Amino acid sequence: MASTTTSPVLSVRALNRATLARQLLLRRTPRGAEDAVRHLVGLQAQNTRPPYHALAARLDGFRPEELSGLMERRAAVRTVTMRSTLHTHTAADALALVPLMLPARDREVRMFGKRCPGVEPDVLAALVRRLVEERPRTPKEIRTALLERWPDADPLALTGLARCLLPLVQVTPRGLWDRGGQVALTTADVWLGRGTGAGPVPPAPVDDVVLRYLAAFGPASVKDMQTWSGLTRLRGAFERLRPRLLTFRDPYGTELFDLPDAPRPDPDTPAPPRFLPEFDNALLSHADRTRLVPAEYRNRTWKGNQSHRTFLVDGFLAGIWRLEEDTAKGGEDGGLTLTVQPFAPVGRAARAEVAEEAARTLDVLGRGRPYDVRFGVFAE
Repeated sequence: MASTTTSPVLSVRALNRATLARQLLLRRTPRGAEDAVRHLVGLQAQNTRPPYHALAARLDGFRPEELSGLMERRAAVRTVTMRSTLHTHTAADALALVPLMLPARDREVRMFGKRCPGVEPDVLAALVRRLVEERPRTPKEIRTALLERWPDADPLALTGLARCLLPLVQVTPRGLWDRGGQVALTTADVWLGRGTGAGPVPPAPVDDVVLRYLAAFGPASVKDMQTWSGLTRLRGAFERLRPRLLTFRDPYGTELFDLPDAPRPDPDTPAPPRFLPEFDNALLSHADRTRLVPAEYRNRTWKGNQSHRTFLVDGFLAGIWRLEEDTAKGGEDGGLTLTVQPFAPVGRAARAEVAEEAARTLDVLGRGRPYDVRFGVFAE
């Protein structure tokens, strides 16, 4: 492995501005939603609204109907990939990334398997595939069918095994902006038009995914990408690619890799406020998150296993926000209230910029509904 002693050092602010530029958060881009989802290698989608909030923070002219339209046309889909969590991906990425990420689920397969003695994973996978390719099934329907075959198994572990063993996707209307729907699952092959019994799609080449990760999250270390993906033993891929990459060090001496032509803006480049959804990948995809999350705020954005919505000031995490709907008027006619809760006092100029960005966010997400922006007390 090559020495990093002569690699240039990137300050925390330099890493911050580079990451914001890759994440389309330094300035909004006019690119379309599908292109942005592809560039970002998917959007966290554990809840239904975060992908829309994520694009509202990144794209100039974005409207929620654009992403919903992609999902209705099956050009985008919700499926489990990185870190074994639900993401919205383009159709091509859903097919290629799922098989690449399957090894990261081995630990879950073993865990669920211990709670399902006597259940053969291959038999379970074949049974579930037949069920969901016949028609999309809810998790409850899948669980009921599996319990008929294995009545003594842990019900939740059975469906957990199915999720880990098969490339399942959530079908619409689940995930659409203007319509709700319960979770219903089928295979990516069937939903994305490859047909029942189609042969497996080759996993995305790991070297290609390394390059895409650096384009969206770099400069980054091997451990950073392993944190983002949930995969291990990625050092070999980085070493193969080393001749094509630049290397740097962070302030702590960690070796960072990057694409030669990727943006690395001046550390003093202005960074406007941005409102991010819960679980946004910008905040979750590095082993060392101090490039965006000040050390003193690291544990301030979570409650149990749930993440708060967050906002950035000068490119760094500065507080949380919540969005409330006035349901007294019923349906979509009620107003919206966005409450900003900073972690520390915000100066007058920054406060005005935060309020302006909040209003812009509500213009996109509220679709003409009346709204109010409020500043709450400092979040404890």
